[in-house]
Amino acid sequence: MNNRVYNILFHTHTISGIFISLALYVIFFAGSFSFFRDEIVSWERNEPLSEDWGGLGKTDFDLVTDTLDSRKGLQGWDISFNQYYDEQRTSVSFSPPPGVEVERKGRRGNFIYLNTENLKSYDYQSSYSFGEFLYRLHFFAQLNLWGRSGYLLAGIVAFFFLFAVITGVVVHWNKIVSNFYLFRPYNSLKNLWTDAHTGLGILGLPYQFMFALTGVYLIVGFSIMSPPVLSFAYGGDQEKLNEEFEFNQPKFEPAGKPLEASVSVNALVEKTLAMWPDMVIRNVNVFNYGDQNMHVKIDGHPSFSSKFAGLGGIVYHAASGEMVSKRELMTETSFFNGARATMIRLHFGDFGGVGLKLIYFGLGILSCFVIISGVLIWQVARDKKHVEPAKRKFNAWLVWFYLAAALSMFPVTALTFVGIKFFLEPDSLDRSTFIYQTFFWSWLALTVLFTALRSNWLTNKLCLILGGALGLVVPIANGVKSGTWFWESFANGHSDVFLIDVFWLGLGMITLWIGFSLRRKDVESPVHEKPKAMANTI
Repeated sequence: MNNRVYNILFHTHTISGIFISLALYVIFFAGSFSFFRDEIVSWERNEPLSEDWGGLGKTDFDLVTDTLDSRKGLQGWDISFNQYYDEQRTSVSFSPPPGVEVERKGRRGNFIYLNTENLKSYDYQSSYSFGEFLYRLHFFAQLNLWGRSGYLLAGIVAFFFLFAVITGVVVHWNKIVSNFYLFRPYNSLKNLWTDAHTGLGILGLPYQFMFALTGVYLIVGFSIMSPPVLSFAYGGDQEKLNEEFEFNQPKFEPAGKPLEASVSVNALVEKTLAMWPDMVIRNVNVFNYGDQNMHVKIDGHPSFSSKFAGLGGIVYHAASGEMVSKRELMTETSFFNGARATMIRLHFGDFGGVGLKLIYFGLGILSCFVIISGVLIWQVARDKKHVEPAKRKFNAWLVWFYLAAALSMFPVTALTFVGIKFFLEPDSLDRSTFIYQTFFWSWLALTVLFTALRSNWLTNKLCLILGGALGLVVPIANGVKSGTWFWESFANGHSDVFLIDVFWLGLGMITLWIGFSLRRKDVESPVHEKPKAMANTI
């Protein structure tokens, strides 16, 4: 590679990395915690999953549909049960029969969350969770004030991140092995951050490339390239698009007459599971409930121990129990659905249990350090005597702000966990408001405070100590409020709640140890009149 091409790639790698650095840090930090979204939800709602929890496969649909019918009068309606996540609550949506006008209450219309164990129903606000908040934060859903602006920003960041990963590999290719083993902690700051950035970047390269690629696919494929946009490629033929991408649900005209005998949805579910014992049921759709032309559609995927990615389902005529259509679980997954399922599995890391989630979390935090070290390389390289004082001062303030905003996410996250337990009831109607205000206002306050300190070293030390201390309070808060301590959760088989308590206990002790172990290293900097005033190393 000649010098010109090398310099072009090096500068584009630097510029693309700096451009997206803070947004990318938020994505990786929030995304690392959202690997435990389901466990966080169970922890904060005090709704642990039992050891024999089987999702929709264990749901008593006969009791659930009878209860919903008595509450809402659903004769002839379509009812959709969707178990997107592993939690006690299932999302349920209702569609009226043709010609029936129903008043829509709110933008979500006829939609509820239903706890299938106690049959309590919740709306979106009372069912909102911090696990959901962190999951949505990692693709900036909170910024969707103008259409899909948050998704668009996340897509742009993911694209530039993919570009930065590729150009970084090309730039370091000739010395990728030798630089991996090079670490000079007692040399200059630039060498220190460069060695850390290169070594850890190479270590996490497969993970980062995978997340850049799958992130671009998920954001562009599911959020930006929605069916109305994709239909342009089909000449505006929405039906052809939906058919090829398998977006359409089957349609069955109601007979207009009630069923002569009761129909058991449970029996149809059991029949499906007897045919495919390894099936994990995620969707159950009831068409024309209580009508003679009632149909039941059951969809799911294979257990990850039997097949990595796949989809299958059956449609039954409810009254006769006859199979109307069938897509084989293990063999009839289309290329599109197989590719999509593979991307989703790789991105969410839900195919390897808790162990894989912990590995993903560690690699995500490692990626956060790679991002920070890249920014520090940029700042140190420009903190030279030949650079104009005004530019150096601007660069210093920029990095002070950047590290304050990035590192303060840790204590803010721990603070929100504690606040939810002590000050928020599980079914409160203002859950989203409390979570938003606690997280974003405390984040803003700590960012301003740590920026004003003008010391990256002090910012890092205080964030680790404050976050570690609050992290140790998380299991205490849960024990005090729920009355169940983490050793009792373990004894009761509530592994999801136990995991969150022990996770914060371990994370708090580790970060406290690191925080108190940090020693200040004064560095001469021409930005200030007194050399030791800068002291802005981590």
